[in-house]
Amino acid sequence: MDPEALVASLQEAVPGAQIAHAPSRDRQTTIYVSGDEAPALLRALRERPEFAFDFLAELTAVDLWPKEPRFELIYVLVSIANRLRLRVKVRLHAADPHIATATGIWPAANWLEREVWDLFGIAFDGHPDPRRLLMPEDWQGFPLRKDYPVQLHMTPRSDEALQVTAEQFRANVMKDRLTRER
Repeated sequence: MDPEALVASLQEAVPGAQIAHAPSRDRQTTIYVSGDEAPALLRALRERPEFAFDFLAELTAVDLWPKEPRFELIYVLVSIANRLRLRVKVRLHAADPHIATATGIWPAANWLEREVWDLFGIAFDGHPDPRRLLMPEDWQGFPLRKDYPVQLHMTPRSDEALQVTAEQFRANVMKDRLTRER
């Protein structure tokens, strides 16, 4: 499917959405969509048979500081049935970078969204487990932001013993098992 036909089909699937084709050096089809319209567009890409983008291959972000909008959230989707790849970019402003979670559309988005939040500070509204993933819980700031201070004078505390009782540990393990069995 050529990019113009894809954008036209998406306009029909999500009426009123502002979808724009973006040029790409790697010839992978790339589109821009606003943060408000992204959830409906992503759901259409997943659920409609003519698209069938059933695999979220990657979710990442780019900090374009000092430009505004500052962030670009990038979804790389694959339609195995249609043998297509699509890059969806969402621009987010620095003042309040947030977007609805895609975990209800692709469960694999769970950890990818946690990684983006942890490193860029982009919040995902409705995320089921918005904890830090890569940085220690007591870490301050978001290390992949371009204005993040390189020279930190912070005492590392990630090697401290985890302060949970044996009962709390067992309860956490059981909660994790129950979550995975659903």
